[in-house]
Amino acid sequence: MKKIISIIVLCALAFGANAQSKAFKLGQAAEIHTAVLQELARSYVDSLPVQRMNEAGINAMLESLDPYTIYVPEEDNENFELMIAKTYGGIGAIIYKPEKEGPVIINEPYAGSPAVRGGLECGDEILAIDGITTSGLTASEASERMKGKPGTSVTFNVRKVRTGEIKDITIVREKIHIPDIEYAGMLDDGTTAYILIGGFTEGLGNEFRARVKEFGRQGMKKLVIDLRGNGGGLMNEAVNIVSALVPKGSVVVTSKGNDLIGEQVFRTDREPVNLDVPVVVLVNSASASASEIVAGALQDLDRATIMGSRTFGKGLVQSIRPLPYNGQLKVTTAKYYTPSGRCVQAIDYSHRNEDGSVGHIPDSLTHEFKTARGRTVRDGGGITPDVQLKQTEYNRLVYSLVINGVIEQYAIHYVRSHENIASPKDFRFDDYDDFVKFAEGKEFDYRSGARSYFDQMKAQLEKDELAEVMKDRLDALEKALEMDKETFLRLKKDEIVPFIEEEIVTRYYYQEGGVEVRIRYDEELRQALESPLI
Repeated sequence: MKKIISIIVLCALAFGANAQSKAFKLGQAAEIHTAVLQELARSYVDSLPVQRMNEAGINAMLESLDPYTIYVPEEDNENFELMIAKTYGGIGAIIYKPEKEGPVIINEPYAGSPAVRGGLECGDEILAIDGITTSGLTASEASERMKGKPGTSVTFNVRKVRTGEIKDITIVREKIHIPDIEYAGMLDDGTTAYILIGGFTEGLGNEFRARVKEFGRQGMKKLVIDLRGNGGGLMNEAVNIVSALVPKGSVVVTSKGNDLIGEQVFRTDREPVNLDVPVVVLVNSASASASEIVAGALQDLDRATIMGSRTFGKGLVQSIRPLPYNGQLKVTTAKYYTPSGRCVQAIDYSHRNEDGSVGHIPDSLTHEFKTARGRTVRDGGGITPDVQLKQTEYNRLVYSLVINGVIEQYAIHYVRSHENIASPKDFRFDDYDDFVKFAEGKEFDYRSGARSYFDQMKAQLEKDELAEVMKDRLDALEKALEMDKETFLRLKKDEIVPFIEEEIVTRYYYQEGGVEVRIRYDEELRQALESPLI
């Protein structure tokens, strides 16, 4: 008995010593930091940018931990709210600023937004905001002037897109929430419901449940939940999504933090909406965090077939903590685990793909887990789909046109001469010659992937002093790879047209219309619907 008591006392003393050591080290670090600043203030030859130095030091310190633990100073709180909650005070429109000395152009107003109700439309030129000319403003500066506290008004001096009429339009700002459900509708077969989710912010779960109920009344036989490209959001909304499709009381996710935070088990606490309809969840390497909670839970509970490619591998939980002077700290406080016990976080965090998603992990470094029905699933980072879908690969030219905004700019050009178009399901773009003429006048990298690699190879050969020796062969290959802008644009017409159609339709029928066009050309969705597993 005395031996047991001695062991307990020794353990308690060790714990107390560890806690004391940790507190001492934190105090020591804070003291050194303060001493350095004070000595710099006394001795440094020039005036000190104290705030900039402090923020740089904090950011460098946090970067040594993980990419998701960040410091948010007071002046960035509004942008932080937009990032976290997808809300801001404004008029609800995306703007475009082609030239600093030119006007701001309304690129895409949101459906039902104050901008739309106030009469702004795609292609309208904003000449001034509250009397301040937009010429000379950057896009960011113009955007900040358009934003503001909900309930306040902002006056625009506008040149209308088609008539050229110049008029003043006053709009009352509102709290704008970018919707998480970007599209929800029945596909052409009339029995498959499709829900595209772009984020996980407050209220998503309730909206999802309502949509599933409505689809049930419409005769839904299959449900597709599209989480491709969804970077996540609130954990509780992920739990709410799962709760609509599994029995009440089901474990969805478990979070495990340090000794102070502890372990939390999150179960569904509401009755499901539908337990029988076959469910497909589409994922890819950009599906992260809350998306992985949904996909992992529905996979482990054998409630859905996960299709696509391996997900991002972010199994870390962040919490928001207040700091002095109205700052905030978004800090990683736990890791989360799926119902079978898998941790979604990548085992080797340092080795990832170019897009940041988890890289290849051999089975020898992973562990087996069992789903509710005994199927084998593995950890190691991300959620591995039940069915791998062949991903659509686009030519380098297509990426260049999108990244450089050429297709987006053409959509505005198109709107100027077309008052209306056919419905999203019926619209087909049939003036490719006009697009080619427009694109030829724009600056963008139109090299093929092969030509890009050739240029890199040639540059390396020049560094190695081998280019002159191989000059004749290099010149011949370069000539074979040479292709002018118009020829390449025409060669890749079939790949480019779907992007043009989506951008144009979005300008008339908003995001929902654009998604309808995207669905038309979505090869991964087609593969999923043709799978014998659903």
